[in-house]
Amino acid sequence: MSTTVDGIEAHLGGLESVWEGGMHERYTYYRQHAAASVALAAAMVETAIELQTAEGRAPAPPQLLIGDLCLARASRLLAETRDQRLQIGFARAVEQVASATAGGPPANPLRTLLVAAVGDRE
Repeated sequence: MSTTVDGIEAHLGGLESVWEGGMHERYTYYRQHAAASVALAAAMVETAIELQTAEGRAPAPPQLLIGDLCLARASRLLAETRDQRLQIGFARAVEQVASATAGGPPANPLRTLLVAAVGDRE
């Protein structure tokens, strides 16, 4: 990893390739809206959804597992905030996007949903 930011490197073990492949830019975007750990959780969720829904077909097993790792780490980061409203907001965002991807009702873009969840904290 060429760049570490805000003391988050401890949470990125095993995710170096996705950090360099776009998660860093997502983190930078969310950092404008939230503290470092919440911004990293949002970047991880967005990365996971992209990995698991890329091109509308089932991901390869390694991609799926990296996405799962991102979701698990994001969940842990959100649990550390002890902010149940934030945790529920993120969970609802993932539920809505996953449901829409599986043929359910359309959802707003994930980024819009996550920024709204972060904004609901205050």
